[in-house]
Amino acid sequence: MKILNLIMCIVLLGITSCSDESINEPIGNPAPEEANLVIKFKFDPNQIRLNNLGQPATIPNENAAQSPSFARMSSHYIELAPTANTLLGQGAIIYEGPTTTQGGEEAIDFQEAKFAGNNETFLTIPLSQVATGNYSWVRVSLAYQEGAINFLAADGNEYSGTLASFVGYNTYVPTLNFNGASFPINENKLQGFWAFEALGFTSQGQAPPGATTVPNPLFNSSPIPQGSCVVTGEFENGLTITGTETEDVVVTLSFSVNNSFEWTEINSDGKYEPQAGETLVDMGLRGLIPIVE
Repeated sequence: MKILNLIMCIVLLGITSCSDESINEPIGNPAPEEANLVIKFKFDPNQIRLNNLGQPATIPNENAAQSPSFARMSSHYIELAPTANTLLGQGAIIYEGPTTTQGGEEAIDFQEAKFAGNNETFLTIPLSQVATGNYSWVRVSLAYQEGAINFLAADGNEYSGTLASFVGYNTYVPTLNFNGASFPINENKLQGFWAFEALGFTSQGQAPPGATTVPNPLFNSSPIPQGSCVVTGEFENGLTITGTETEDVVVTLSFSVNNSFEWTEINSDGKYEPQAGETLVDMGLRGLIPIVE
């Protein structure tokens, strides 16, 4: 009996000891989640329409235009610039898309591209990866646009079709698929290449070199290479990254799609009539306003 009582005491002592250790053990707070920089896209048909110099632009008399309803868009490069004199590439580069030489010269790899629709997030990166500082401008090199446009058919009725347009400097396109249509390309395409599908009908073509509008209000102090589609926009009150942020910083890149699809008019009725020989001449976005939310 004495031996049995001794064993019970030892067991109870062990349980009490373990319980005390667990009770007195400090409970650590979970590590706080890291704050991010979140980049969203917005496509605004009412935003001011600009030309290559970032000035208000009208539609030439011989052309007509409409505002596409974009479903998605892709960017190849995003950079924050401190001042108007910051040259391209000398700011804080926060995103660069993948490239490939599969088509010969180095080109944007369309197969690996990131996409976002209207009011959707394109990029999320930790703020610790963004250099601290004050930024006044953002540069965005666009690569691809896909959306609906209206056209007048030979039967006299208006329909909606889908336009896919490549605005990057050079893009390797394998097979392009949208709306059930398939375009086997398998080669590099320069800025201005486009494909169109409507009612089962498909077509493709190439806009003239330099025809794609790329608004850059810093044309004099910080030029961009022709054909690069680096659209530049100014923060209204700047963007400051301190490195001590505890909450996400959300920046919406509001792109002007105000009459951004422009074509040559043969029948002066303001309607796109591909069967009449009216051809696309400009698919460039018409401005960029970055908004810090």
